[in-house]
Amino acid sequence: MRDYDMYIQRASEARADADAALLDNVRDRCLRAEAAWKAMADRAARTETMRATLEAHKAAAAAAESVEAGEIAAAK
Repeated sequence: MRDYDMYIQRASEARADADAALLDNVRDRCLRAEAAWKAMADRAARTETMRATLEAHKAAAAAAESVEAGEIAAAK
């Protein structure tokens, strides 16, 4: 399970706990927990996006370097 999925699941559980809470302070605590889990999920999603972008840039740079090395070898 990816981090993002786990965080979303925990946020959902916190929301269900808040909905079932009888005491205001427990409900508030669960709602704060839900907000925290959602913030962590957002950060995890941004991290996954940045990681994929970085890997794509690295692959493109490696491909360009490979092509350049091939052209230099062919010129000799």
